[in-house]
Amino acid sequence: MAKDIEPIDADFDAVAQRMVTPAPSFASNSSALALNAAQTPAPPAQGVLDLGIQVEKVIGGVEMGVLQNGIPYLTQTGLANVSGAARSTVFEITQEWEAAMRDGVISPRSRVAFFHDYLGKYGYSDPRLFIEISKNGSPYYAYPDVVCMAFVEYFAFEAQKTNGTALTNYRQFARFGLQQFIYQALNYAPIDPWLFHNARVSLLRNSVPVGYFSIFKESVGLTVDLINAGLTVNDHTIPDGSVGSTWANYWKAMNLAERFGPRIKYNHYYPPEFPQSASNPQEANAYPNEAWAEFQNWFRTIYLPTKYPAYILKKANMLPGGEAEAKKLAAMYQPAAIEDYRG
Repeated sequence: MAKDIEPIDADFDAVAQRMVTPAPSFASNSSALALNAAQTPAPPAQGVLDLGIQVEKVIGGVEMGVLQNGIPYLTQTGLANVSGAARSTVFEITQEWEAAMRDGVISPRSRVAFFHDYLGKYGYSDPRLFIEISKNGSPYYAYPDVVCMAFVEYFAFEAQKTNGTALTNYRQFARFGLQQFIYQALNYAPIDPWLFHNARVSLLRNSVPVGYFSIFKESVGLTVDLINAGLTVNDHTIPDGSVGSTWANYWKAMNLAERFGPRIKYNHYYPPEFPQSASNPQEANAYPNEAWAEFQNWFRTIYLPTKYPAYILKKANMLPGGEAEAKKLAAMYQPAAIEDYRG
């Protein structure tokens, strides 16, 4: 186990300046900086997430950023720099983790054993140590803050060859927390969880023809529940899209137009905060008011207990809390459905 180290007695500006003006830990002759991308193979592509970068900068030679879901990260090169390890070593540990998680075999004396124990304390059990997204059409690997701290602590105290770079940065990050350090270094403020929701609600008035109801308005209650439970609702996690498409399939399968009359199209607008606004107006379905009771019954007895868990679990990698947070949100309506969902 790592021994306790007293954090450095300095404020954030002093620590940030130490990184902006590189200390010996980021010297150009370090083994980490001596490598380049061509010398080190990148991890294989394994399902790129539809998730973008909110902000990214290079601070003191360290590439860091924040994803759109609020997760702070370092790139593989940035992680190598702060941990004092060669990028090839970071890559090797990444591969060892994937193999161990895939095979379910972790040697008690292996490097992976330390990472498994460390990350397990924070509920991290993802099959990869990075989040893969797309940047400029190419795969991009973001190592979340909890993983980065595991690397820093490992190379500060546990590795066969510990190093001063990792120890120095362990002390820096221990004072502020790596998440807050990255947030402050990038001048990033977490997005108000109500921002996107309120912006859309503001456009509701008189948007649906008289005599019809919209799925967006009817799913507002679900959105409010999700926000209160901790989900940041944005253009990647808007639940009414899932409700609308699932209800539309049910509507057609049950021939409900024969009972209640045909649905119609109307123009739905996204506010400027959503990238979907670039193609406004969006054509959406409005359903006759005569079908409202049928929709409510379907929503409460079919969608919430059997369809919603699948929807939110597919969003797990877009949530700051990952799969654990997704399961918590899924359990709001039907806990038994969670373990049965496999894709």
